[in-house]
Amino acid sequence: MIKKLNLPEYNFRLKTEDKKTKIFDSIRRKYIVLTPEEWVRQNLIQYLIQEKNYPAGLIGVEKSLVQNGLKRRSDIILFDRNQKAQLLVECKAPDIPITQATFDQISRYNIHYKVPFLLVSNGLQHYVCQINFKTQASIFLSEVPDYHQLLQID
Repeated sequence: MIKKLNLPEYNFRLKTEDKKTKIFDSIRRKYIVLTPEEWVRQNLIQYLIQEKNYPAGLIGVEKSLVQNGLKRRSDIILFDRNQKAQLLVECKAPDIPITQATFDQISRYNIHYKVPFLLVSNGLQHYVCQINFKTQASIFLSEVPDYHQLLQID
């Protein structure tokens, strides 16, 4: 279940309950069933907090949104101190390849959020994209911006 990812290693609180392994989500402050996608999500959360200096209090996990009458959930969304969404993250399990469909999914979610940065990851491959809404252009970045860099980019 726990696969080595292309991210630094972090210590997690795990427990077994009802024959299921659960991982403690420090953002939602509760144990969540440990699926391969959840493993990627929890590692990305720690990466954003510990390596990229994102304040934990400005991170939302599995936030609901309604799109075309359907209820959806964004995996991770990061806000600035004014509660304006800045980065939207879509997580996939490590054995799920990142495809155009993955980018289409996060782009559909971004119609709702209108964030300037998108991150797609399966824990092994990570793609971060900056959106310029004025020019309708998007550029792929070589790495996830640090929280303070993200706030300075226009």
